[in-house]
Amino acid sequence: MPRGSSPKRERQYEHIKDSARERGESEKRAKEIASRTVNKERARAGESKTASRSSLQDMSSSERGGRRSHSGAKGPTKEQLYNEARQKNIHGRSDMTKDELKKALGR
Repeated sequence: MPRGSSPKRERQYEHIKDSARERGESEKRAKEIASRTVNKERARAGESKTASRSSLQDMSSSERGGRRSHSGAKGPTKEQLYNEARQKNIHGRSDMTKDELKKALGR
């Protein structure tokens, strides 16, 4: 973590690093993921001296994670449901809506 970072960012870094390790990432990769995520959040909050345009204009890390999550606020995305339906060989999946895919998958 950069010098002068807040205790909140330190906790956030450790939490993200630990989560990445639990998912099976190497220690080096877990540190990289945690650093990039925390640095992006610091830039978005105005806590860093410099920030890339993508850090400021792109969606936040937590929002991106929520979209990828199967248990996020709105559940899995239509694309995630479609891929699951494809794996289970459900016919007619390409014409289905998100709700129809959920029903076909028994959700």
